[in-house]
Amino acid sequence: MKLKLDENLPESLATILASLGHDVDTARQEGLAGLDDDVVWAASKSLDRCLMTQDLDFSNINQFAPGTHPGIMLLRLGSPGRMSLIKRIEAIFRTERVEDWKSCFVVITDRKIRIRRPSL
Repeated sequence: MKLKLDENLPESLATILASLGHDVDTARQEGLAGLDDDVVWAASKSLDRCLMTQDLDFSNINQFAPGTHPGIMLLRLGSPGRMSLIKRIEAIFRTERVEDWKSCFVVITDRKIRIRRPSL
């Protein structure tokens, strides 16, 4: 899966996801850290990358309707400490068919994964 990690995620997560076979880049690597969300979003879309973020500015499913973009994974952990976040994401990417989440709106919590797929 092609992913873009927002600046609010640990850089080490990119290395872990790449080791699992995913094509990962980060907002920091592209010089997008600190820039407006619209710029990060445009970069994700232009490169056909699913955006992984903790930023609630990407939480409006009406604004980011499934099927209108390459995908969004919104992380909403109860205690989003660096290690717990990395462990949760790594576990998901090891056990779930995340490739099937292309163009979806996905919310990942401590206990659940909610996937909104494009309507047919």
